[in-house]
Amino acid sequence: MLSVLAKNILATIVYYDVSDYPLTAFEIEKYLTRAQEKKPGEEKKFSLAEIMSALEDGELKNLIEEYRGFYFLQNRRDLVAQRIERNKISEEKFKIIFKTTEWLRWIPFLRMIAVTGRLAMKNAEKGSDIDVLIAVKKGRIFTGRLLLTLMTHFLGRRRHGKKIANRICLNYFIADNALEIKLKDLFSASEYFFTLPVFGRETFRLFQKANGWIADYKPNYFPAEVSGAKLVEDSIFSRFLRKLGEKSLDFDGVEKILKKWQLKKIKKNPKTKQKGSLIIAEDDALVFLPEPQGPKIFEKFYLKMENLSEKNRNF
Repeated sequence: MLSVLAKNILATIVYYDVSDYPLTAFEIEKYLTRAQEKKPGEEKKFSLAEIMSALEDGELKNLIEEYRGFYFLQNRRDLVAQRIERNKISEEKFKIIFKTTEWLRWIPFLRMIAVTGRLAMKNAEKGSDIDVLIAVKKGRIFTGRLLLTLMTHFLGRRRHGKKIANRICLNYFIADNALEIKLKDLFSASEYFFTLPVFGRETFRLFQKANGWIADYKPNYFPAEVSGAKLVEDSIFSRFLRKLGEKSLDFDGVEKILKKWQLKKIKKNPKTKQKGSLIIAEDDALVFLPEPQGPKIFEKFYLKMENLSEKNRNF
């Protein structure tokens, strides 16, 4: 019978295997995933030394392999070269989002831009888009969304239609007074643990604190230090322009008009009624996920764990 730690390590490797993502021992420790639902009062964390010991003592030898410092399921060694290549691709995409953010930081009511999805994992493919999470001033989410969409489109970086590769996907907006993610599951826990800030250092810190529930799925979760992280910082000029724009547009009447117009468009969009879609259009969150990946990834994860359990008597 595998120990609790060994099961957690295996669950971690399996979960990220679904995304073709081998892990280092440090990453296994950081993103450790619970194999079973958290029990009341359970706060056990596992150290890197314990992780290393479990990886080396042979308990998992029939299930996982190691190559060049990466751990993965058996017969998946090809993922190592793929991860190294995707890391290079991701670096190029980060240059795009940083350059674009240099302009977006001027936009009124913007409080944070953070990279999510495969790019945050540095696991992006050449043809993939750039997923972002955007926080705007409370009470101005519809105004902020419109302004950010217009600027991103003007810069030629907005994803729309068949224009996907290296385009920014503006599908997740939250208000800065409601930073806690509404959908709490294993996928969201992983997604927002990996999230990397691009702009809005202080708001990102508040975002991390607001989402402490991630520890229910990731026992070693902790708010990562962002003081030394590479971010697009405010300049005197960008701060001045943003505040000037906010003074000009900070009216409830403007927000109400834009809210009514956008809700009408959202309601008419056929993707809103698409089966399995996740569409939220509220004053504190605007989420547009016509084909959310969470259920698909969890199903693949569950099936892989089941298959491994059937093949291994000690599971």
